[in-house]
Amino acid sequence: MRVLIVDTALGACTAAVVEGGRLLGLRTELMTKGHQERLAGMTRDAVADAGGGFGALDRIGVTVGPGSFTGLRVGLAFAQGLGAALARPVVGVSTLDALAGSVEAGGLVAAVIDARRGQVYARLFRDGIALGAAEALPLDVAVERILEAGAAPTLVGSGAVLLSETFPDRLGKAVSEPLAAPTSEALARLTAAADRANAPPRPLYLRAPDATPPSRLPGQPRPPAS
Repeated sequence: MRVLIVDTALGACTAAVVEGGRLLGLRTELMTKGHQERLAGMTRDAVADAGGGFGALDRIGVTVGPGSFTGLRVGLAFAQGLGAALARPVVGVSTLDALAGSVEAGGLVAAVIDARRGQVYARLFRDGIALGAAEALPLDVAVERILEAGAAPTLVGSGAVLLSETFPDRLGKAVSEPLAAPTSEALARLTAAADRANAPPRPLYLRAPDATPPSRLPGQPRPPAS
């Protein structure tokens, strides 16, 4: 199966073509802004490097979060538009699952993303099997969950260093892999293996957005001060 990977959820913009575990074309840049301007050109170049054109693609995988609100929207809109134009299926891939699959570590792996506001997005895995659902957790709760699951964990993602530096006495034996984004190979494996019915290309939000709706409509007078 030849798959196209689109990842704009975290600290990178990535487009990659992978077939049978072999990376055929790749364009990736570290960035937290500007995905919308770069993604289409990077995808074009990755597909050109792979050969065969867009018609040779069998499936498109796109990261669905958790991650940047704007980045997720850019990647999802692009992947779904391309899938519709090519009549190819589009599946959603969890960033936490892909981060966990990006490290060659057995035993306990904690995929953790810095969610700001004293929280991380987290999911735990043992020998590649998820131990529970993805959650938004306060830092101290996340550490408790990790330590309860086992000793000497591998922490992967932008939250790895955050937790290790915040709790050095408790996570002193943890291995930190502060990846800015999942690897293309991990994303491709999850895309190829995904059950389309259970992997919709919809954003995965683990907490409410920081932005709040306006308290009054344009032109509406302000409420009187109490």
